[in-house]
Amino acid sequence: MKVWGKVFGFLFGLMLSKSIFGALLGLWLGHRFDKGLGLNFDEFAQLSEENRQSAFFNCTFTTMGFIAKANGRVSQHEIAFASAYMDKLGLNTQMRQQAQDAFREGKMAGFPLEQHLKKFKRICINRQDLLLLFLEIQIQVAFADGQLDNEERNALHRIARILGFSAVELDRLLEMIIAGANFHQQGESNRKAGSPQQLENAYKLLGVTSGDPEKVIKKAYRKLMAQHHPDKLVAKGLPPEMMEVAKQKAQDIQAAYEMIQAQNKS
Repeated sequence: MKVWGKVFGFLFGLMLSKSIFGALLGLWLGHRFDKGLGLNFDEFAQLSEENRQSAFFNCTFTTMGFIAKANGRVSQHEIAFASAYMDKLGLNTQMRQQAQDAFREGKMAGFPLEQHLKKFKRICINRQDLLLLFLEIQIQVAFADGQLDNEERNALHRIARILGFSAVELDRLLEMIIAGANFHQQGESNRKAGSPQQLENAYKLLGVTSGDPEKVIKKAYRKLMAQHHPDKLVAKGLPPEMMEVAKQKAQDIQAAYEMIQAQNKS
C-alpha cells in the first residue's frame, strides 16, 4: 500500500496552513500523488536497507584492491593485510570468495572508482559514521606496509573527496589512524607501562593533545565512542561480519582514554 504521499501531504498541509482544512487538502493531494505516480516509498526504503550492508561489504574490498594497486603493483604486505582482514572478520567460504572477487575487481586497470563510491555514498546518505569507518579501513590498507607513498596518499585523498571529506579532515584522520595502529600493537601489558610514546599515541588516537582541557578530551572520547559503537553501526548498515572492526576500534578508544585518565590522576 502506497501511503507516504498521504503522510507527507497531511503533515506539510498542517504545517503550512496550521489548520485541519490545510492538512486534509494535503492528505488529498498526497493521495493523488501516490495513485498518479505509483511511487512506493516503503519498497524503496526496504530495498535501500537490504542493499546497504552488501554495498558496504563489496565497496570495502573493491576499494581495498584499488588502493593496493595505486602505486602500480600489489605488494605482499597488502595481500597479507587483505587476507588477514578476511580472517579477522571470520568470513565463511562464500563471503570470503565474494571479498576476494571484489578485491580483484578493484585492482583491475580502469576500475570505475568514482562511480562505485558515489553509489555507495548515496546508499549511505545520512550515515556519516559508516562513511567514516569505511575511510578508516582504507587508510589501514594504504598503511599496511608501514609507509604511505605519494600514489597511495593521492588515492586516499581522491576517495575522501568523493565521500565528502576535506583534505584537512583526511590528514587529521590519517594521524589518528596511524597513532591508533601503533597504540594497538603495543598490547595491553605494554600500555600499562605508560611510556611517553605510548601516551602520545593515546592522545593522537583521540585527536587531542596533552595540553587540551579535560572537558575537551572527554568530549572527543565520547564522540569517537558514539561514532564507533558496534551495535549502532550495524543498525545503520554495517555488515554483521564487520562488527569486529568497530568493536576493536571502540576498545582501543576506551583503552586510550583510560591511559590518559590514569596519567592525569598520577
